[in-house]
Amino acid sequence: MNTFETQTVREIAIHNPAAIRVFDTFGIDYCCGGNRPIEEACKKAEVRIDAVLGALNAVEAVSAQPEEREWATAHLADLAAHIVDRHHAYVREETPRIERLLQKVVKAHGKNHPEVADIEETFAALSGELSLHMLKEERVLFPFIGHLEAAMQTGGAMPFGCFASVEMPISRMLADHDDAGALLAKIRALSNNYSVPDAACPTYRSLYAGLEAFERDLHHHVHLENNMLFPRAVAIERTLEEKAHVLR
Repeated sequence: MNTFETQTVREIAIHNPAAIRVFDTFGIDYCCGGNRPIEEACKKAEVRIDAVLGALNAVEAVSAQPEEREWATAHLADLAAHIVDRHHAYVREETPRIERLLQKVVKAHGKNHPEVADIEETFAALSGELSLHMLKEERVLFPFIGHLEAAMQTGGAMPFGCFASVEMPISRMLADHDDAGALLAKIRALSNNYSVPDAACPTYRSLYAGLEAFERDLHHHVHLENNMLFPRAVAIERTLEEKAHVLR
């Protein structure tokens, strides 16, 4: 059995993918705020650490799906492709659907539930930021990371980029993730943790279910980048720089 008390949330999520379901259940940030020790993370989420540890120990015996477990050691090009094909595609497919639901709910229920208009405004800010963010990753950052990995595998030279170090665009992406996390937290607060009013219509219920699923997917999406893709890309670049320095 793991000693979860001595690990950060990030470490637990990387080595025990099934733990992500526990963190989602208890509202513990494992993506942007994943560097916190589990005890500190529990305090921030205002949940009992013994309950969280009990749930973590319960899921530890359940094997994660192989494809989940492989991302910690997969080729970075494959991980980046998975992020684009699975999570970027999800954002692009779900965003217009949620926007349509928001328009209907605001029109039908906005008078009695003014918070849905605030949710609509916040989601618009989130979708706009994600759209630009994903384009930057797909057109610039992810291809460069692929070139870094290829250079490491073949013994080639450091690839040319439009920045001094891969850490520069990564720092911008991390900041974007923090902004997106703050907007998600605002939507959760405005919706009272996605609590649907008793007399809510099916569209209202579908909206809140969609928003909660969107949050859950984005948390996993950010986890793969913050905790797996980006740190390994930085490590590869530093190794290539060290080799180049030795050869000079």
